[in-house]
Amino acid sequence: MVEIKTPEQIAKMREAGLVVAAMHDACRAAAVPGATTKDLDEVAAKVLADHGAKPNFLGYGGFPGNICTSVNDIVVHGIPDRATVLKDGDLLSVDAGAIVDGWHGDAAITVFVGEGHSAELHELSRVTENSMWAGLAAMRKGNRLVDISRSVEGYIRRQPRPASGSYGIVEDYGGHGIGSQMHMDPHLLNYVDRRRGRGPKLVPGMCLAIEPMVTMGTPKTHVLSDDWTVKTNDGTWSSHWEHSVALTEEGPIVLTSPDGGKAKLAELGVTAAPDPLA
Repeated sequence: MVEIKTPEQIAKMREAGLVVAAMHDACRAAAVPGATTKDLDEVAAKVLADHGAKPNFLGYGGFPGNICTSVNDIVVHGIPDRATVLKDGDLLSVDAGAIVDGWHGDAAITVFVGEGHSAELHELSRVTENSMWAGLAAMRKGNRLVDISRSVEGYIRRQPRPASGSYGIVEDYGGHGIGSQMHMDPHLLNYVDRRRGRGPKLVPGMCLAIEPMVTMGTPKTHVLSDDWTVKTNDGTWSSHWEHSVALTEEGPIVLTSPDGGKAKLAELGVTAAPDPLA
């Protein structure tokens, strides 16, 4: 069953989404060479406390951090610790979440630590982020879940291949429903699998977290012995972007984007719904 939210519940999710956006702003500023990923976790914890919000990652299935910090060839679910010291040229994914009055927000960004990043790494992040926005733009009444998957995959496949290989769309992890829990039905693939059919119809009140994960090589990954950290099999680096979005009667609103997704959706010919908190 897909949870359908009322406008009042979407407004609460917007509150949680703005806390997540503040967490990202603070972590991006703190992600400098010499900082540890545990430092970033403490920065995120302070933002949560300052906003009176709760973490939805901490304790989830035993996860020990407030955020996930995934560096270079770690795709997702990296555990913050004192041993991981960021250095110039690192590529970092910060996946963050918050709960406000029982309603969840969830989003991820890719951060360039310091300087010295190749043009290919910048392009990897751009392709991944823009594929997410292509998926967000497909969050329209009457579409089906597969239309989001097709939009994400289609954007990636249309991009020039990097000189070092190809873009791998990670297959074992994807987007999800979100609302009164962080992970809910439906599971959202970042590619089209015809064996799964078209998926549910997108209707007002549906909320999804859309999160492509793209590597510079194959899509194959493995989980480390900590049962959380996901790394690429071939050692290539990856990018991860995510936003939570709600479909309303007036269109989509990107709950974890400061402007509700207005500017980026407009570039794609989509009008964002009014901000319920405005």
